[in-house]
Amino acid sequence: MTEQKKTSVEFVEIETGFEGQRIDNFLRNRLKGVPKSVVYRIIRKGEVRVNKKRIKPEYKLQVADIVRVPPVVVDDKQAPKVSKGLKIVAQLEDCILFEDKDIIVLNKPAGMAVHGGSGLNFGVIEALRTLRPDARQLELVHRLDRDTSGCLLIAKKRSMLRVLHEQLREKTMQKNYWALVDGQWDKKDRKVDEPLRKNTLQSGERVVKVDKNEGKPSLTLFRILDRFSSCTLVQASPVTGRTHQIRVHTACKGHPIAGDNKYGNNDFSAFMEQKGLKRMFLHAFSLKFSHPNSQETIYVEAPLDTQLTKALAMLKQPK
Repeated sequence: MTEQKKTSVEFVEIETGFEGQRIDNFLRNRLKGVPKSVVYRIIRKGEVRVNKKRIKPEYKLQVADIVRVPPVVVDDKQAPKVSKGLKIVAQLEDCILFEDKDIIVLNKPAGMAVHGGSGLNFGVIEALRTLRPDARQLELVHRLDRDTSGCLLIAKKRSMLRVLHEQLREKTMQKNYWALVDGQWDKKDRKVDEPLRKNTLQSGERVVKVDKNEGKPSLTLFRILDRFSSCTLVQASPVTGRTHQIRVHTACKGHPIAGDNKYGNNDFSAFMEQKGLKRMFLHAFSLKFSHPNSQETIYVEAPLDTQLTKALAMLKQPK
């Protein structure tokens, strides 16, 4: 039987750093375990008030605003389970590559979602908020697929988040991924610019396809790192940030990524599984950006996990 509990009414004063955030996003972060539909309903019905006035979901918070958060029913089954997340929390402490008072760069393990949702109640951002309780404004700067490992950037303050998002928009932040792809990558294919269109199925699953008519402009730069008899290790540098961009761009060239259960080649994935690879070989190897506070150039590399390094070692062994 699902346990439910009702929260009590709260009056929250908005502190510096939260200004500019939409009220709907503020509530969704605050009311963990409450369905998104409920959050929008309590706003629409006027149960959420800012400075005693009704507001719309797109209202942007200001410093010293007083937000009335009404009582809501929280489904304990849907709320983040800290007990289940303790293992994730302990694991993440060892995954931090760079940290100061403004940002964190993490080497995200494969198989870990960046945030709760889609049936997963505890992700990286929830774990980090548990790990760093004093950093109350922690937000993801960008995302990685659940099965992708490597460099993940998190801002500790919304002011830092805005600056880093600007770098993403201006394409001054450089992200390099390592991917093991099927077959022999043609060295002439230094860039893939096929437009991509995202479809969301009824199940909520996202599927991305090349669509020259309705797809959004997409660009990935490629460089060969190593060749093997049946596959190629490439560096993929996405210039745009479309969903599943590298996975679809490699697949559309006839060279899908090893272990990709959505766009991959089953025979190639099975071959690599015999080499000990039981995950997708896509890793965010490096991240280069301007520090949002000091303007210093930050360059961080995330080492490959044991499974990826062993798979490469197996490919290098003579038959």
